[in-house]
Amino acid sequence: MKKVQKKKQMKKNGFINGAFIATLGIVITKIIGMLYVIPFYAIIGEKGGALYGYAYVIYNLFQSLSCAGIPNAISKLISEYQTLGYYQAKERAFKIAKRLALIMGATVFILLFIFAPSIATAVLGNLEGGNTLADVTFVIRVIATAILIVPFLSMYRGYLEGHKFITPTSISQVVEQIARVLVIILGSYFALRVFNLSLKTAVGIATFGATVGALVAYFYLLDKTRKNKDQLVVKEINKDEPYIKTKEILKKIFWYALPFIMIDVFKSAYDFIDMTTIVKTLVNDIGYSTATAENMMSVISTWGNKLNMIIISISTGMIISLIPNLTASSVKGHKEDVHQKINQTLQILLFISLPMTLGLSFLARPVWDIFYGSRSMYGAEIISYFIFVALIISTYTALVSIVQVLKYYKEVLISLVAGVLIKLACNVLFMNLFAKMGFLAIYGSITATILGYSVGIILCLYFLRRKCGVHYGPTVKLLGKIILADIAMIAGLYFLSFIIPIYVSSRMINILLVAVYTIVGAIIYFIVSYKLGLIDKIFGDNLLQKLKKRLRRK
Repeated sequence: MKKVQKKKQMKKNGFINGAFIATLGIVITKIIGMLYVIPFYAIIGEKGGALYGYAYVIYNLFQSLSCAGIPNAISKLISEYQTLGYYQAKERAFKIAKRLALIMGATVFILLFIFAPSIATAVLGNLEGGNTLADVTFVIRVIATAILIVPFLSMYRGYLEGHKFITPTSISQVVEQIARVLVIILGSYFALRVFNLSLKTAVGIATFGATVGALVAYFYLLDKTRKNKDQLVVKEINKDEPYIKTKEILKKIFWYALPFIMIDVFKSAYDFIDMTTIVKTLVNDIGYSTATAENMMSVISTWGNKLNMIIISISTGMIISLIPNLTASSVKGHKEDVHQKINQTLQILLFISLPMTLGLSFLARPVWDIFYGSRSMYGAEIISYFIFVALIISTYTALVSIVQVLKYYKEVLISLVAGVLIKLACNVLFMNLFAKMGFLAIYGSITATILGYSVGIILCLYFLRRKCGVHYGPTVKLLGKIILADIAMIAGLYFLSFIIPIYVSSRMINILLVAVYTIVGAIIYFIVSYKLGLIDKIFGDNLLQKLKKRLRRK
């Protein structure tokens, strides 16, 4: 009986181990999110994809207002109190946060439900020939129901992550995605193909998948927390623990959550700027039809984002593990450890994300065909450039989260505002400029996004250097070697293209082609990286030895 209980107990995760598990969970989630769009795209088409994208852009923005910063804030606060030995305050903070989530979720849901028609008008204006105001209003109200559940789910994720239990929260994301995808695929299929309902109804059912997925994941984490209460709640009384007032806990939650909320709100602002300017500019200034403009918009808002999220998930997974570990090092005053974790985060991020970005850009056409078919005129062309947005967002998200964890809140706000203002100022201007130069006009919008986030990255690096004294020498030295490995990989794939074609008209053969190119590219990249000593320097000298020992045991 004791052995069975030990197997069921949760295990704490260190920084690298936790980052790997969190990233793996998110990558699996995003892969599922990529795979489901193949049948979903075939079921609802580009017009339905645009409508689905409208709902999710608005949902992401309002979700940021209701709870986006809470899991990271709770993770940080729980880790801080746990490190200091304030066990009673830790549990009180969790209870207070749950009450706060209820209030925030309910308030944002009511506001979103009431003002959905006004939001739809802001999105579409007086455009005709595509989705209607009634359609957009309907899907916004349906997806708003998820905001009633997600805050509570976020509370439990933050609570467990603060204790460095990364595995159950990662599993909950996979469970949530599976439930969500089942509702999306089955719901939209039965609505359109079996019951012959409207496209609006089918997309409405698909957006309701967010609510169902959140509910399933919430009950999973609730069960995990209850079963492992002995590992989470310290019954021993710490005589040196001061009594922290509710007001003080609320104040900490607010100040810890606010920067994370701002990060998500301002990131959603990029999408909102695109949503309210791209279609109108493409139609009114460039001369595209509304249907074509919406189709191009759907590549960025829905279909392209699915591919980008694979890369973005790497930084997300690292941040989940980084926050409690960096908080603990900061609370203990271990300055060198803080510097080392910051550099290691950047190194791992660039080592993994950069080759993935270049590879997906190189294989944009067959990848697009595999997931969405060849019906879209501009899909692959847009994706080949849009994928670089994922690399920039990943880097910025990691850096701005580090700045926030170290409590440089003013600097977080400066970097966020500067980036969004650049995006706002350049979006329409760049689209018209790119069109005049003979490029796709939507490239201008993508460039404005890259420029905005790049400015944010530069500011964050500057703030960490000036405020915290971080030296980037170790990362800069390795970056040159990472770029060399990437050049070798792309060169190898380029020469391979003379032997094996990159793209053919058959979707099944394209799957094999992408698999071959991916395997060859990965082999070249890791061999060159190993020869240059990158793996040992980034992950530690004993990583390969540990992997070899585990393989021998098996």
